[in-house]
Amino acid sequence: MKTLLNVLYVTTPDVYLSLDGENVVITKKEAELGRIPLHNLQGIVAFGYTGASPALMGACPQRNISLSFLTMHGRFLARVVGETNGNVLLRKEQYRISEDAVLSLQYAKNFIKGKIYNTRWSIERTMRDYALRLSMEPLERASQFLKATLQNIQSCTTSEQLLGMEGEAASVYFRIFDDMILQQKDEFYFHGRNKRPPLDNVNAMLSFVYTLLAHDVSSALEAVGLDSYVGFFHRDRPGRSSLALDMMEELRSVYADRFVLSLINKQQVRADGFTTRENGAVVMESDTRKKILMQWQARKDETLTHPYLNEKITWGLVPHIQAQLLARSIRNDLDEYPPFLWK
Repeated sequence: MKTLLNVLYVTTPDVYLSLDGENVVITKKEAELGRIPLHNLQGIVAFGYTGASPALMGACPQRNISLSFLTMHGRFLARVVGETNGNVLLRKEQYRISEDAVLSLQYAKNFIKGKIYNTRWSIERTMRDYALRLSMEPLERASQFLKATLQNIQSCTTSEQLLGMEGEAASVYFRIFDDMILQQKDEFYFHGRNKRPPLDNVNAMLSFVYTLLAHDVSSALEAVGLDSYVGFFHRDRPGRSSLALDMMEELRSVYADRFVLSLINKQQVRADGFTTRENGAVVMESDTRKKILMQWQARKDETLTHPYLNEKITWGLVPHIQAQLLARSIRNDLDEYPPFLWK
């Protein structure tokens, strides 16, 4: 079983990352802020990138350590990728499937089955846990719609049809998302998904956490030898990690969205940690980002029983397990890809 190591999140602006022996060194204006042994890390995510030494950028991929650079507000900039891992035959088969409309549709169906199943489960869990505090009727209607959509997915014959079902299911889910926010409702409200830029506190948090999840999923896919840029549901586009977005679908509601709701409902984030700019864009303050990153790492350390393997793992290992299962299905070691169906 893979061991879950730490991800180093560098949020201090104007720092430089370098390599000293087997350590990553963080400096600012020639003052050393810290050093961390590479063998303790599985990834480095730098916000507000100002520089990294070529030695460090070479050492990280050699040790299967992902190195990603984001803006201070969480927008993805770049990722350092080393030599291709895994058997070249695995990627050739991945590319063949992506070009085959019938085969790619079957994988896409399983990703979306996982998404809708987990979205419905998340709603049902909220209804059970907070029955006395919720208006149940809207959530029950949404749950029943998702149940019917889940049953209809298997009859999809085209990717366009599947995309329509997925879009409608997402619209129904986001219409009741605000109902699951139980605290700080004057400051944390959700009237629909918006991004580039996010226009409220909740959307700012969702966009940020989706970026963190995308990093973890991309790293997991590359680690097993798959190309994270060639997907089966999200079509190829320059600079887009389409396969990572595919696999993220089944994890968004149950992993990322519930994490954001928990931060708000437990009042672990506050409205004064956000700023609205002149163009209406809402950005997180540095302290808020740090709080979210700390809680994200803590969330990744929590345990669960994997529904397919029936083994206890941490949440942080879920993307890695799913990437392994996807690789096995592409190699025909499994009859089909088993999506993550949380219970």
